[in-house]
Amino acid sequence: MSRLGDLGARLYRGEVGYDFIGKRKIWYGISILITITAIAALAVRGLNMGIEFKGGAVFTISKTSVSEVQAREDAEKASGHDAIVQKLGNGGMRIQVTELDTQQADKVKQQLAKDLKVDAAKINADLVGPSWGATIANKAWMGLGIFMILVVIYLAIAFEWRMAVAALIALIHDLTITVGVYTLVGFEVTPGTVIGLLTILGYSLYDTVVVFDSLKEGAQGITKQTRWTYSEIANRSINSTLVRSINTTVVALLPVGALLFIGGGFLGAGMLNDISLSLFVGLAAGAYSSIFIATPLVADLKESDPQIKALKKRVLAKRAAAAAKGEEAADEAVGAAGDTDGADGGDGVADAPGAAAVAGPRGRGGRGRPSGSGRRR
Repeated sequence: MSRLGDLGARLYRGEVGYDFIGKRKIWYGISILITITAIAALAVRGLNMGIEFKGGAVFTISKTSVSEVQAREDAEKASGHDAIVQKLGNGGMRIQVTELDTQQADKVKQQLAKDLKVDAAKINADLVGPSWGATIANKAWMGLGIFMILVVIYLAIAFEWRMAVAALIALIHDLTITVGVYTLVGFEVTPGTVIGLLTILGYSLYDTVVVFDSLKEGAQGITKQTRWTYSEIANRSINSTLVRSINTTVVALLPVGALLFIGGGFLGAGMLNDISLSLFVGLAAGAYSSIFIATPLVADLKESDPQIKALKKRVLAKRAAAAAKGEEAADEAVGAAGDTDGADGGDGVADAPGAAAVAGPRGRGGRGRPSGSGRRR
């Protein structure tokens, strides 16, 4: 078995682990800081909306030796508007100019043919109206709203309403981070970006539901025992699925990263950037939120339940009593050992029963406790 597989097995059995729930305030603080940064960037800089949403013309040139900088200057001079130029893999070029109508587009096409020294017949011009982009945006918002409602209903039925609320907050968290990164990077928002944003919601929910399923199974009949609190069981659920979440996320990020960094970066296929960036950031944010946001939120919401509150009090009271009993037994063992040493001349024969009395409660108290859920006694 590999070292990672061995670690996963030990995490699953609760032999090792990290206290994710106990440090949830740190994760909340990090997420709040990132979310505020994303919202501030969106308010100050705004999204770089593509031509599909603002309207304009797209000029595709099959082959030209003119540089991107020169082509952008020529396009902006000919149109009087900002232009976006992308170099294509076959030596061609794609020029986007916003806010052009049909007559203006024809004039710009003729001027580009003259400036770029290519035949006007070899320049393909596509005109996009802003109403089309508005329709796409409205449908995307509608689809997002319907998706959110269905997710909440399903999770409330399959699990419970607290998990549905936590999953919804995690989804909004992932979308906000992704949109914030788009704003900071300045990538163009296209229909591909919208598709990517809708796609990452499923990936984000996948990891979250895996942890929730483990938590639901571990929390069955929780009020009938006094060994673990709900937060400790939630922490064990995260640890038991941690390696699985990491593996699935890394495997998903590898091809998406290839699209973003190799396809969009090295090969110059700029049209891959819009969808690959949203997928890459969304996948990473979804894995983060399922571990550090969604499950800790469920634990917080659940701890407000009167039955879970009462359970926590019973568990802590039992542990305090066990600790006090263990200290008392240790004191008695030390005293008995001293008396025996005086009676038998210090040969140490009577030390074993006292040692066993001390080791017994500690050994029993340490087994089976969820990893990272509390201090071992």
